[in-house]
Amino acid sequence: MKSLKNKFSALLILFCVQFSFAQDSLKLSHQEFLNIVKNYHPLAFRYQLQNKIANAEITKARGNFDPVLAGKLGEKNIDGTKYYEQRNVELGIPTWYGIDITGSYNYLDGEKLNSSETKGGLYQFGVTIPLAKNLLYDKRRAMLDQAKFGLKMTEAEQIVLTNELLLDAENTYWEWVKNYEIYKLQKSAVEINKKRLDLTKKTYEFGERPAIDTVEVLSQLQGFELQERDAYLNFVKSTQELQMFLWKDQQELYEISQLIFPSSGLDEHSGYSDYEFLVQNVQSRQVQNHASLEYYLQKQNILESERRLKWQSFLPKIDFTYNFFNKENYRRDFLPLFDNNFHYGLKLEIPIFLRQARADYEIVKLKISQNQQDSQLKTREINTKIETYKNEVNNYFTQIDISTKNLNNYQRLLNAEETRFSNGESSLFLINSRENKLLEAQEKNLELKAKFLKSYNKLKWLNENFLR
Repeated sequence: MKSLKNKFSALLILFCVQFSFAQDSLKLSHQEFLNIVKNYHPLAFRYQLQNKIANAEITKARGNFDPVLAGKLGEKNIDGTKYYEQRNVELGIPTWYGIDITGSYNYLDGEKLNSSETKGGLYQFGVTIPLAKNLLYDKRRAMLDQAKFGLKMTEAEQIVLTNELLLDAENTYWEWVKNYEIYKLQKSAVEINKKRLDLTKKTYEFGERPAIDTVEVLSQLQGFELQERDAYLNFVKSTQELQMFLWKDQQELYEISQLIFPSSGLDEHSGYSDYEFLVQNVQSRQVQNHASLEYYLQKQNILESERRLKWQSFLPKIDFTYNFFNKENYRRDFLPLFDNNFHYGLKLEIPIFLRQARADYEIVKLKISQNQQDSQLKTREINTKIETYKNEVNNYFTQIDISTKNLNNYQRLLNAEETRFSNGESSLFLINSRENKLLEAQEKNLELKAKFLKSYNKLKWLNENFLR
């Protein structure tokens, strides 16, 4: 049901996108963008398929315990002599503890039979029991255990990879938003300076300003126009990068025929208000519950299962087989077991040097040691990332506060300079200088906010990697 709702939501988003194109206007929100990535990005779809493959591996491993029904029908006749006629039906049932149970009915008749074969109908019920190797653990039990561990390992890996994809997508989105806001900032500066140029030309025509003032304003305007074109180019590039995350159903790339715009700005992100709660939440988590470490834990379980299986190779192979027989239309006589109507066998195999067994067991032990070292390294890496992202978030938030105050001061200085200019106490050069400083401070403020959100997202998706 949840999957169906997600698909419906994504389809609704794409419908809105198409409708917006028809209206020559397209805006994309943060949540809409993430929903599209989750439901339609090929990598997200591929990770979901990995879980299905792992589930199929469990079903495959369970197949080793499936009962097997077999039948055989045959006859041999040469020059009118019936060598043999045979009909056979057999059912084999493998059990969890390595014991195999068989039951069969066999009918045999003919003139050229072996002396050990029994004519007529014969019922059989038998059991094969491993007395040493494969008694406590065998390959089919190991395959099923490893398939179950493999599913958990795949699920943990899928969580990490999906969240890494979403982190990359989200940071790309906010980089796009930042470039759009810088472009709007530069565009606004161009508009202001166009009006200032018109006003300066009029004051020059009235004889209130020298001609050099028009050159000063025009030079400032042209500088802003260059910055505006550069900002526009950056916005277009970031839009193209964003498009790499926009896909439709059937994993088809969503072609954008014109520019799209974000529906919200950097200031509207909730991270500025709840980042402290996120930091506390991450610090309270147990690192052992991280999906990356769950991956190594399940890999350890698989290797331990392999170690148990390889250890069986040190044991001698002793298989005991016992079969009850009953001829058709004969009185049943099973007890005592080794008195009448029975067949038994004892098979013994003992490797002399055990070189293969020793090598296989040593290899598994080394792999277990490697995995333990990888797990310790990953634990250190996660702890380091938590501290790094936590410090980045706190530091950028403080810088944003300082930058905002600095920005307000530059705005006040510009306003004061414009007041002095209107009173004839200043010059266009000073106004332009104040304006350039203000614009630099505004861009710096946007850059800091984008950096804060990127670090916040790293911490957020790191937190999402912790298993509930």
